[in-house]
Amino acid sequence: MYDHGQQRHLLQGNEAIVQGALTAGCRFFAGYPITPASEIAEQLSNELPAVDGTFIQMEDEIASMGAIIGASLSGVKSMTATSGPGFSLMQENLGFACVAEVPCVIVNVMRGGPSTGLPTSPAQGDVQMARWGTHGDHPIVVLAVSTVMDSFTITIKAFNIAEKYRIPVILLSDEVVAHTRECVELPDKSEVKVIDRIRPSVPPDWYKPYEGDARGVSPMASFGDGYRHHVTGLIHDVMGFPTQQPREVEDFHLRMAKKISRGFPDIQMTKGFYLDDADFFIVAYGAVARSALRAVQDAREAGFKAGLLQLITLFPFPRRAVTPLLQQCRSVLIPEMNMGQISREVQRVNQGACNVVKYNRVDGKFITPREIYDQLIKL
Repeated sequence: MYDHGQQRHLLQGNEAIVQGALTAGCRFFAGYPITPASEIAEQLSNELPAVDGTFIQMEDEIASMGAIIGASLSGVKSMTATSGPGFSLMQENLGFACVAEVPCVIVNVMRGGPSTGLPTSPAQGDVQMARWGTHGDHPIVVLAVSTVMDSFTITIKAFNIAEKYRIPVILLSDEVVAHTRECVELPDKSEVKVIDRIRPSVPPDWYKPYEGDARGVSPMASFGDGYRHHVTGLIHDVMGFPTQQPREVEDFHLRMAKKISRGFPDIQMTKGFYLDDADFFIVAYGAVARSALRAVQDAREAGFKAGLLQLITLFPFPRRAVTPLLQQCRSVLIPEMNMGQISREVQRVNQGACNVVKYNRVDGKFITPREIYDQLIKL
């Protein structure tokens, strides 16, 4: 773990994710090496034993997801990291984590796909998969990092959200952010807000593991603490046992949705740049947001009133931040390294208020500031 006495560090994005996870209290990692995420596993294999944590290289990504679920149920903050093909294999167990309300963090360092695709090339093709990859009408939290510092701070935020709301959280990086090295100033650990899961405050005989509090979040006992805790992938009642009673099934789904919707102010995060007087703006995320910010600054120097809304939370989609800008501006540009996955969300909330223009690359190449600047000038 980084030296708290030395504030400035030269880190790549994957290394910053490791430091963020350790600072947030992650003490268990299970994973399988895969480009371009392997540095996360490699570093944690060295770092976790030094803080009395556990690293396990699993036989595949299916087992990796199962292992972090088991570790979390035992009371340990847990994480795995992968890229597109491995993320595909994790989907069934990710659904189990959703239905059983198991806090954990899943990092997906995106690369070109589908299948083996382009292992060493950047892409943003897993955005909608992160939202809908596992089956069922369930809420999910998906965050995206754009810089090395983001990789540190938002990883901590991912763990905090997972623990606070008792959910799995997906953290999307990409090959460019993962392998970019930047000099960053990391805060002292005493300055970092770390949230732990709510533990039961009642005797074991009174404990109902899925009853939910006023926010819809259930206190979580760890296996071995003396509390009865039945875990199943089936829809269950407040005691964790399978049910097909319509009222109990409906209550389960409504509570799952409520705890996320009531947490919108905490969960939905964006960064705004030059938006106060913008006539047109960009919606971007991940590495592309870096290019977009440079393009906006260049456009400002050329006399164009451009702005940038960087999405940190992709899902639940932060429409409350996007909608006022759609009503304020004449046009919005959405550059993505896919065929237009977040642009669909922008168009969904736009309702004809603004001219929506998308710019996409799917050739394994990064979208440059110049390309985005040229698109802005066309607007």
